[in-house]
Amino acid sequence: MIRVLIVDDSAVVRRMSSQILSAEPDIEVVGTAPDPYVARDLIVTRKPDVVTLDLEMPRMDGLSFLRKLMTHHPVPVVIVSTLSQRGGKVALEAMAAGAVEVVSKPSNAHSLKDMATDLVQAVRSAWHARSRVGKPQQALEQVAHVHQTLANTSKNLIAIGASTGGTVAIESILQSLPAETPGIVMVQHMPAFFTRSFADRLGTLGRMRVREAVDGDVVEQGLALLAPGDRQMVVRATPRGYVVTVLDGPRVSGHRPSVDVLFRSVARAAGKNALGVILTGMGADGAQGLVEMRKAGAHTLGQDEASSVVYGMPKVAFELGAVERQVSLAQMPQRILAAL
Repeated sequence: MIRVLIVDDSAVVRRMSSQILSAEPDIEVVGTAPDPYVARDLIVTRKPDVVTLDLEMPRMDGLSFLRKLMTHHPVPVVIVSTLSQRGGKVALEAMAAGAVEVVSKPSNAHSLKDMATDLVQAVRSAWHARSRVGKPQQALEQVAHVHQTLANTSKNLIAIGASTGGTVAIESILQSLPAETPGIVMVQHMPAFFTRSFADRLGTLGRMRVREAVDGDVVEQGLALLAPGDRQMVVRATPRGYVVTVLDGPRVSGHRPSVDVLFRSVARAAGKNALGVILTGMGADGAQGLVEMRKAGAHTLGQDEASSVVYGMPKVAFELGAVERQVSLAQMPQRILAAL
């Protein structure tokens, strides 16, 4: 059983979250708390495996509490945040501080059913990530200057997919890639608004330009496009080059955006000119799509178990024969450039 503590100042949200999680046969709600001070005592006495945490609460905000928790009593934390631009920015700070998943509260754009599905998946992912919580990230090796080599890679396309732990992994990789890197298309499992904040953050960290994709964007050298939350993203080959289409549609492999949807489209559009990278994450999204990319002639890389927060998506892809080479997070930037 996964023992969960729910921390939220809203009695309605506490009751709703408790009902959603208690309905699952493998999850037990061991307590609820209206603020961090009550939560602190319950964490000591109830010893939860996972904590769901609101960010806006009285007496102490969730972000401050999270930082104290990661320092003194590391436990997997799922952020349950308001679906807004500000909520997205604060949620990203929480991910950087040690939270492993983020779920949006119900709103006009995010139904209670969606929230229920995402919350259950997030709690299970957080439980699988428990051995990694509180541990420092690996330092990345520096990538040598390769400007002249990359000048001849304008026809190449890099596709990256990630879930639990992927925000830190993607940040680490993009920080080390040169500005001349071929165009990148990415899926990170996150709600709407949060992906926009994540793309803005990525754009301040490295040499590549990064933005949340909009329908009709052209994939350019030195540009990384992140799929918007709650939308699917596909790539098409056109006379102008690779162009992304952002569209509504059902969840695929349990997700929207889905890594499988992106990878399958890249297999068709770019074939042997593509490079597929599957990173840390719970579940199997992206594995079948990476199989199609490899069959189409693309090079494929998978994050190894030792450096993954959750060795789920890369493991399934490797077992299906989709991964050409398993690579540590520290070596991933160099391996990407070497494959190009």
